[in-house]
Amino acid sequence: MALPAISPLPRVLRPRRAAPSDAVRPTRAEINLGNLRHNLHVLRRRAGLAQMFGVLKADAYGHGAPAVARTLERAGIDGICVALLEEGIELREAGIKAPILVMGGYYGDAWSEVLARKLTPVVYEPSQIEAIAREIRFFEAPPLGVHLKVDTGMARLGVRADRVEEMFNAFDAYPEVKLQGLMTHFANADTGDMAFTDEQCALFDATVELARRRGHSPLVRHAANSAALLRGERYRYDLVRPGIALFGVEPSPGLCDGLRLAMRVRSEIIALRDVPEESPAGYGSTWRAPRPARIATIPMGYADGLNRSLSNVGRVLVHGRSCPIVGNVSMDLIQVDVTEVPGVTVRDEVVLLGAQQGPLGSDVITPEEIARASGTIPWEVLTGISRRVPRFYREP
Repeated sequence: MALPAISPLPRVLRPRRAAPSDAVRPTRAEINLGNLRHNLHVLRRRAGLAQMFGVLKADAYGHGAPAVARTLERAGIDGICVALLEEGIELREAGIKAPILVMGGYYGDAWSEVLARKLTPVVYEPSQIEAIAREIRFFEAPPLGVHLKVDTGMARLGVRADRVEEMFNAFDAYPEVKLQGLMTHFANADTGDMAFTDEQCALFDATVELARRRGHSPLVRHAANSAALLRGERYRYDLVRPGIALFGVEPSPGLCDGLRLAMRVRSEIIALRDVPEESPAGYGSTWRAPRPARIATIPMGYADGLNRSLSNVGRVLVHGRSCPIVGNVSMDLIQVDVTEVPGVTVRDEVVLLGAQQGPLGSDVITPEEIARASGTIPWEVLTGISRRVPRFYREP
C-alpha cells in the first residue's frame, strides 16, 4: 500500500499571523536575515565538527519559522528541530527539505503524517515504537529512523535510565523502527552548574554504551542546547541544537561575543498631548506627572507581547533617546514620557526592542534588559511577541 496522501493536518485551525500586506498600524517586528546567517556562522565555528540542527520551535522563537528555516537551509544548516508535529508540517508545507526532528514526543494518531512528511520523531515509550511499526506495516512503508530521548535529570520527557532496556527490547521486537539517534537535554547548562551537567553526561554516556552493546551502532548522539554548545567540546557530541543563540541572544552573559540580535520591534507615535503637573496617565492612575509633561501614545500593548509588568518600569527609544513607559501597559497601547525629546512629532519612530540611531544619539534595548525589568527570561520576551504583530524580513 502506498504512503498516505498528505492531508491538511493539523486538524485544527492555526492562528493566522498578521501579514505585512495587511498591516495598517505601524507596529511591526523586523527580522534581519543577515544577522541570522551571521549567528549561524559564529555558532558553527564554536561547534567544531558537530552537526548543526537549529531549534525553530515556537514559530522560530517568535521570528517566523518558515522564513527563518528557508534562510538557514540556504545557509547550509544540517537540520531543524521543532517541538510539535504541527510545526514540522508547517515547515514541510513551506518547502523545507532539510531533516526535521520533532522533539515534543506527542503525535496523537498522526503517525501517517510523520511518514508522509518524512519527519524524524523523538520517542521515549515502547508504545510509540509499536504504533509506528503498525503504521509502517499498514502502508508497507520503508523502516523509519527515530531518536530516543533519555531523561538524565530534567524529569520532563524521556525514558529514565533504569527503564531504557524496555526501549531496546521494543526496538528488537519491531525492526520497522530503527534507532538512529540518542539524545538528552541539559537542565542547568545556561546557569553554569556544570557539575550537574557532567552528571547528566555520565548517565547519557552509559546509555550510549548500553545501546551499542545491544547492537545499535553507529548512533548520532546529541544533548547540547545553545549554552552547552558554547561551554565546551565535552557537551557537543555529534550534533548540537542551538536555539536562542541563533537569534542573537547569549544564553548566559559572556558565553559568546559577536552575536547579532535578529529581531527589532518598532512602532510610531500616534498621539501627543501636553499634561500639567500631577496629571495621571493610564488605567489606575498609577503614574502622575512630576512636572508639566509631554505624553506620547504608542500602539503596542500586552496583547502584542509587551509585558504588563513593564508598567512604569520599561522604556522605549525615540530619536535615539531613552523614554520611560508611564502608567499601566494596556492591551493595545502604552504611554511614554517624551518631555526630554525636543522636536518630537506624531509618526516619529519608536523602538521597543533593538537598536535605534537618531538625532539625539543611539541606544539599544535588548531582550535581556526587558527580561530583567519584567522578571522573566529572554526566551519569553522573544516568543511573546504575538501573532498580530506582522513580521517584516529584510536583508542587511
